[in-house]
Amino acid sequence: MPEAIYPTLVQCAIVAGAFKVLLFPAYKSTDFEVHRNWLAITHSLPIQNWYYEDTSEWTLDYPPFFAYFEWLLSQCARWVDPAMLRIDNLNYDSWSTVAFQRSTVILTELVLVYALHRITASSPTKPTTHTAALSILLSPGLLLIDHLHFQYNSLLYGLLLLSLHLAHRPRSLLPSALLFAALLCFKHIYLYLAPAYFVYLLRVYVLHPGSVVRIRLANAVKLGTGLLAVFAAAFGPFAYHGQIPQLLTRLFPFSRGLCHAYWAPNVWAMYSFTDRVLIFVAPYLGLQVDPDAVNSVTRGRVGDTAFAVLPPIHPRTTFLLTLTFMLIPLIKLFAQPTAANFHGALILCGYASFLFGWHVHEKAILLVLIPFSLLALKDRRYLGAFRPLAVAGHVALFPLLFTPHEFPIKVVYTVLWLVLFLFAFDRLAPVSPKGRVFFLDRFSVLYLAVAIPLICYCAVVHELVFGTRLEFLPLMFISSYSALGVVGSWLGFMVVYLAD
Repeated sequence: MPEAIYPTLVQCAIVAGAFKVLLFPAYKSTDFEVHRNWLAITHSLPIQNWYYEDTSEWTLDYPPFFAYFEWLLSQCARWVDPAMLRIDNLNYDSWSTVAFQRSTVILTELVLVYALHRITASSPTKPTTHTAALSILLSPGLLLIDHLHFQYNSLLYGLLLLSLHLAHRPRSLLPSALLFAALLCFKHIYLYLAPAYFVYLLRVYVLHPGSVVRIRLANAVKLGTGLLAVFAAAFGPFAYHGQIPQLLTRLFPFSRGLCHAYWAPNVWAMYSFTDRVLIFVAPYLGLQVDPDAVNSVTRGRVGDTAFAVLPPIHPRTTFLLTLTFMLIPLIKLFAQPTAANFHGALILCGYASFLFGWHVHEKAILLVLIPFSLLALKDRRYLGAFRPLAVAGHVALFPLLFTPHEFPIKVVYTVLWLVLFLFAFDRLAPVSPKGRVFFLDRFSVLYLAVAIPLICYCAVVHELVFGTRLEFLPLMFISSYSALGVVGSWLGFMVVYLAD
């Protein structure tokens, strides 16, 4: 019964919240200062100056709804510590500021709790959905990124899951679309998932059933008016001041290189790793090596990405690859516009953008992990694709927390989560009538077997052997290993999705 399940989610949220309070003094990244600076900008300046302010290097570069959200938080922050709202008070981190900002992350996580409750309460398969919901609520990814590294992903993924839940209900398609539009105005990374929404809404809400040309005019008008209202609320004040070009420049800084300073675990990490290996074997293979690119290991922060042996990758290439691998599930969704196909296409759009996109951050793997968690228990074929993703996606986040005090937290918590939930998923996932995908099962076992020794080497053995030399080598190993898991998971999911 929903009445019995809802307190369980709430109890877990309370216990998790108490644990997260204990993490207040723990490591925090530059993202903590980023959000403190945004509090100061939105509180101290008129709206027309928000996207021009550059006293700090951490300028406002999220869409307007998130800026409004920061403004709302700043109205409370001024009663806690007004000093945090001074723009020139760079890197200010008084204890009251730390407590306030970390508390806001915990409180806004209630949006995620509510979304999971809605999903669980309406599910016909309560045990499996409840287990998947708990795995998301207690996700190591959300713990490491939000409550240590510092961001507000739980709030945003709560909005995404609520929109996804509404999209499964024909009468709630319009609220689902408007909620997703609002989410785009909070954080534009969710544009990666927009093609799945576009195709699904077009086929199910705008076009007549069984037709690809006849439009339901009333629905089209309602959808268009609603979307226009959402984007007008977000961007209207900046359009009024003629600041849309400046705002877009902040949102889309295309001057960044192909790879982030720490490679996200995608095909470009594997491409970069191959390039590093070829540097050493090039003399034996008669290959030319660009000497200027040999030492550019941590390339990709700003400017062009240089490869020493392999051909360079251009933004156009990443765009075409991303679009191509998005089109495969979108074509199926257009032909068979069911809620299940929409859910799968959304996940595959997340995969494609993460694996082939330009300057992808490792944190973006949550775009795949969170929605996939609700589908992993559909049957054992999906679970086979989920296992390597769960390991790879979380291990890839470890380098974000590089301080020794946080090492036990990130490793022990993640390992416990993996053992608990992968075991629970294995017991609950039914066998598909279509059989099993054996290569996925074998790949999962082999992949999991490598995880523990790799983590031990990167965390302990490397420093004992090399000291401070070759510092980037463990990062390269983790990134490349995680990339192999994500790619294997993607291929497996694509096969299962197309076969269904």
